[in-house]
Amino acid sequence: MAIKVYKRNNAGRRNMSVVKPEAVTDCAPEKSLLAPYKKRAGRSHGKISVRHQGGGHKRRFRVIDFRQNKFGISGTVKSIEKDPNRSALIALVAYADGEKRYILATQKMRAGQTVVSGEDAPIEDGNRLPLREIPVGTIICNIELKIGKGGQIVRSAGSQATLMALDGPMAQVKLASSEIRLVSKDCYATIGQVSNFEHSAVTIGKAGRARHMNKRPAVRGSAMNPVDHPHGGGEGRQPLGMHPKTPWGKPALGKKTRKKKNPTNKYIVRRRNKK
Repeated sequence: MAIKVYKRNNAGRRNMSVVKPEAVTDCAPEKSLLAPYKKRAGRSHGKISVRHQGGGHKRRFRVIDFRQNKFGISGTVKSIEKDPNRSALIALVAYADGEKRYILATQKMRAGQTVVSGEDAPIEDGNRLPLREIPVGTIICNIELKIGKGGQIVRSAGSQATLMALDGPMAQVKLASSEIRLVSKDCYATIGQVSNFEHSAVTIGKAGRARHMNKRPAVRGSAMNPVDHPHGGGEGRQPLGMHPKTPWGKPALGKKTRKKKNPTNKYIVRRRNKK
């Protein structure tokens, strides 16, 4: 996988870059695993309901199998594909019983590789096992928080977690934020790091490319009028004069939103590091 930086032939190409994943297969997506994708941006009764989104290329939703609950049935990776709805790459897996499913691709996953889920699966990149069967210190991703619900955390491009310890009925998992969290040992996780780790290093380069990606301009509140934003108004450039707020007056930029009596607090062994 490499980042291609375009030549500075014009202002639009200057500093623009794209990721060229080596493992991506040149093929069309599996039609049986596509679904309509309804856009959630635009206006409602003449007013913008979702800011900073709109336009963009037409896309279709890929049905991803986060559970990977075909235990004991081996599958062959037919292709590695890009998904317009997420940052990570996805893999089309054809199982021995004839069924096809999309799963999250790991960094080392390649077409032709065999993957399997279950307690007896080998400790290899792309296989899925319960945490109690994974050696301590292993890099994992797509981790369940509730047994049988499917992976809920560590799913974005390049993300990974580390299995730190097995203690009684729970396992200690260290996330990328340095938070250590307790997860049931019966929850499943995938071996390896999520693919496309260079996704965050891409430079969009020009506004038109951002619009193609369904991103509309984000206007600063301090550049608006007081009627439109709490930060607006004043002669020339003025400081905010208040704690940062959203357009609707709610605290923003650093305000903690987690409830103090959140019932999941008991599962957090160590909080994440402060930025």
